Amino acid sequence: MSIDKIDSNMTDGDKIVIRYAVESDIPLVLQLIKEHSVYQKAEDEVTATIELLSEWIIHKKIAEVLIEEYDGRTVGYVLFFYNFSTFLGKPGIFMEDIFVRKEERGKGFGKALIVKLANIVIERKCGRLDWACGNWNTPSINFYLAMGANQLSHKTLYRVEGESLISLSKHE
Repeated sequence: MSIDKIDSNMTDGDKIVIRYAVESDIPLVLQLIKEHSVYQKAEDEVTATIELLSEWIIHKKIAEVLIEEYDGRTVGYVLFFYNFSTFLGKPGIFMEDIFVRKEERGKGFGKALIVKLANIVIERKCGRLDWACGNWNTPSINFYLAMGANQLSHKTLYRVEGESLISLSKHE
């Protein structure tokens, strides 16, 4: 089975195709990010452009994107990148985004994406798969728990961005 095209059986016998995004997919990736931002109630936060995504995903390979298709239509995507565990002494993969279009939810597409990503983690000999989820997002939390994820209660995610990041960089 080619690493660029992964088929997963659906319950009705049809197939899901999960493939790595290529340069010509970047407009689609941006569209999916925008759709995801609507679900996250964060439309105003998207500043990504085709040029930025092309630079960082395709040319600099800082992140990777899997696009999921079913019956000739795009149903979802996952964006991920490496992190590193000092305790394990090896890399992990951080899933930044996983998104299935509204009309396609509940059909196994999200599960197929996470299973594929888990396989990538194992194939690349990484130690773990991490992600964050909004506390408000009960449907996703329930889905992740059902997939065997553990909710970490001993850590809180922190972020510095925008003007705060600039200000921080000037501290001595």
